[in-house]
Amino acid sequence: MSERIIIVGTGETAELAYEYFTHDSIYEVKGFAVDKEFRQRDDLCGLPVIDTEDLAVKYPSSNFKAFVALGAGKLNRSRRVMYLRMKSLGYSLVSYISSKAFIWRNVEFGENCFVLENNVLQPFTKIGNNVTLWSGNHVGHRSFIGDHCFISSHCVISGFCTIGESSFLGVNCTLEDNVVLGTDNFIGAGALIQKNTDERSLYQRNQTEISKVDTHRLFRLK
Repeated sequence: MSERIIIVGTGETAELAYEYFTHDSIYEVKGFAVDKEFRQRDDLCGLPVIDTEDLAVKYPSSNFKAFVALGAGKLNRSRRVMYLRMKSLGYSLVSYISSKAFIWRNVEFGENCFVLENNVLQPFTKIGNNVTLWSGNHVGHRSFIGDHCFISSHCVISGFCTIGESSFLGVNCTLEDNVVLGTDNFIGAGALIQKNTDERSLYQRNQTEISKVDTHRLFRLK
């Protein structure tokens, strides 16, 4: 028998979570919840949307589990706050781990993790609570990702790395072996990190410079 869950959130991440949980998990989504001030609809994916203020009454934690489906807004603060709020209400928070991810047998996960397809997690890696691993990342052996982190797509985290709490890794960034990221780091798309970082560090590669020759001139279009 499927376990019943409520998805907290109504944005794109919430709709994706509904798809993944519905078609690739043991859980049955029974509805969505969002704070009253942000609720703009009464249903989503054919299921009811309720105010989080009414969640404990309509979907009590004794009968339902929850999944917080929020993105990386405010350096993961929005997701962290809601995660802690659901915990304070007594909800057990479930994780989604794609059947199409490669997860070695001794990898450890916390609660409310969202691990999408084509992630590779090597032996002895540890993933904290409320962590998102978007599609196609590599997490090397004995690396640790702290609570509330968001790892975008195609990031390479080499072996023996530590990712500080609430950090964000942009697409295609690379961490060499034994790197320790401080808490609240923002690693921009395509960045290469070779040394330990301080907390609240920001690494951002410059955008590729636009050519002085436009596409029509390049391809001799008229």
